[in-house]
Amino acid sequence: MMKNIIELILSIGKVDRRWIFLVIGLAVLLPLFFPLGLPIRATNATQRVYDAVEELEPNSKVLVSFEYGPSTKPEIHPMAIGILRHLFTNSQKVYVTCLWPDGQFMAEDALTEIAEEEYGRTYGEDYVLLGFRPGNEAVVKGLVSNLRKLYTTDARGTLVDQIPMMANVNKVKDFDFIFSASAGYPGTIEWVQYAADPTGVPMSTGTTSIQVNDVMPYVQSGQVKGILAGMPGAAEYEALIGSPGIGTSGMDAQSIAHLVIVLFIVFGNITYFIETRRAKKY
Repeated sequence: MMKNIIELILSIGKVDRRWIFLVIGLAVLLPLFFPLGLPIRATNATQRVYDAVEELEPNSKVLVSFEYGPSTKPEIHPMAIGILRHLFTNSQKVYVTCLWPDGQFMAEDALTEIAEEEYGRTYGEDYVLLGFRPGNEAVVKGLVSNLRKLYTTDARGTLVDQIPMMANVNKVKDFDFIFSASAGYPGTIEWVQYAADPTGVPMSTGTTSIQVNDVMPYVQSGQVKGILAGMPGAAEYEALIGSPGIGTSGMDAQSIAHLVIVLFIVFGNITYFIETRRAKKY
């Protein structure tokens, strides 16, 4: 019996690398199409974002900024979808800006999926896409001083003065909350330094995993109310709002892929030690 087990391990340890690539590929793809629903426990940082949004009164004005593109979409887009879903569930008014040119395309996709198709919200009354303006942190400063000077029209070319939900919205201080979906510069840090801190408007953020260490000091100091850290943060947020999505299935795929890789490493090492011992005997 033991001999058969050893031979099986040896055969696995010697398997052609193309089969390994195939197995890992399947381990990634299958959970994406057939989510496993592995248990997800929210971290304190994610819980703080959820609590901050949950504490908002109905019809609060929330400014959501899209600062990412296609290369970081797998990490950031699920959390942007989750935030929008949470805001519309709680009947908030959503105002969308974009500090990145690609962010406007990401925002249009998210709003079409959530605001229009899922919740049937009315443009101009429940949400508005102000769109992209060049200038990096200068855009944030402009929003703080005079939004209407920076945005005379929205992303659809409609005059801001003709949009019902823009009534009495003239600067950042007129908002109740800010959320930054950020993949880098300009992004979360600029919103903290030039908008949230000077005006006192509370904010939260979602970033790529590699950015977390840069933003975490602002979270620990209380300047930012929590952070969604990459795809794990998106999956945790989906669990909190009770709406599993691509973040959850992505974490399933990542977990299974890691498990398969570890098993191949274990079998490879066992094979190496068995063959080394056999070679010493002869």
